[in-house]
Amino acid sequence: MAGITAAGGFKASGVSAGVKYIGKKDVAVVYSERDASVAGVFTTNTVKAYPVLLNMERVKAGKARAVVVNSGNANACNGPRGMDDARAMTAETARLLGVAEERVLVCSTGVIGQPMPMDRVIPGIGEAVKALSERGGRDAAEAIMTTDTELKEYAVSFELDGRTVTVGGMAKGSGMIHPNMATLLCFVTTDAAVDPEFLKECVAYAADRSFNMVTVDGDSSTNDTLLALANGVAGNSEIKAGGEGCGIFRDVLTEVCVFLARAMARDGEGATKLIEVRVVNAPTGQDARLAARSVASSTLFKAAVFGRDANWGRIICAAGYSGAQFNPDAVDIFLGDIQVARGGQGLSFDEEAAAAVLSGDTVNVLIDLKEGQYEAVAWGCDLTYEYVRINGDYRT
Repeated sequence: MAGITAAGGFKASGVSAGVKYIGKKDVAVVYSERDASVAGVFTTNTVKAYPVLLNMERVKAGKARAVVVNSGNANACNGPRGMDDARAMTAETARLLGVAEERVLVCSTGVIGQPMPMDRVIPGIGEAVKALSERGGRDAAEAIMTTDTELKEYAVSFELDGRTVTVGGMAKGSGMIHPNMATLLCFVTTDAAVDPEFLKECVAYAADRSFNMVTVDGDSSTNDTLLALANGVAGNSEIKAGGEGCGIFRDVLTEVCVFLARAMARDGEGATKLIEVRVVNAPTGQDARLAARSVASSTLFKAAVFGRDANWGRIICAAGYSGAQFNPDAVDIFLGDIQVARGGQGLSFDEEAAAAVLSGDTVNVLIDLKEGQYEAVAWGCDLTYEYVRINGDYRT
């Protein structure tokens, strides 16, 4: 198992309730057999969906048992009914599982401004609870998808405190993806015992290096959520800040999130290529992050990649308006292994070889600022005609 149920003590399911399309899975439940530490990161959008608002309050307690998720409807901008529906979803899940309602979280994704079809969602939750299984992770990963074309799952196991510990996750995200939480839902589980406050630190750290460094189209949604649950089934001593194993746990959690974030960029709506932008030798970490994210987000550069046009001027331009501090006369730029600029000036390079680099499944961009020792990586995708088609009739 490679996803949300790879860690011990977790079950999941995904069923078709008719929220999305007939026959398409659209309701999922993730369940821990015991209380789990929980932490979350949520959208920075001022307009927040009701599940986000409810989760933001409930994660403060630091404990959870389950998450119920639907796709096909965002439950955003629905007035007081929206919060009532979010609470009703958690109440039904809690009733069926026999746990406290406050220990159940809820996520939604889909069209904004349409009432939740609760006459279908509630029976769907019942079916999902009945279907819970240690092998249900793949069904759950399918049920949370919207315009995604691929399942997004990953898991890593490692030794900690003499025990085998696993961190696994699933995510959805394909469009409305932009740094500072993209339009995504991501759920990470681990059977490690982790102090809730330290888990909160780790989730923020991982998000900053993964989901906050990915972009598809410059839009951030109303529902973006990353939730991590740690139930301690592995039997290790509780991991705390500064304690044994804290570094490796944080790094593995980050690895899982980076894998899922890259998968989102690769599966961007209409995308044909993953773009990886690495900025090195920046004066500060923030400068590196700003420059990398700006280039990965540039509509002009994304279009150039789609057209296999090695227009390096769009790269340095995007870095220049990013807010990063650097000397433009010192910058070197590479597309793959081909250097296209040195000292802020263009070089004579083989255009056909550069076009071949831009034809690959992954386009690697290296920007050397030559002013420090910091680096950062951001991920994006090319901008294609298909993106316009998908979003031209998304609601209809």
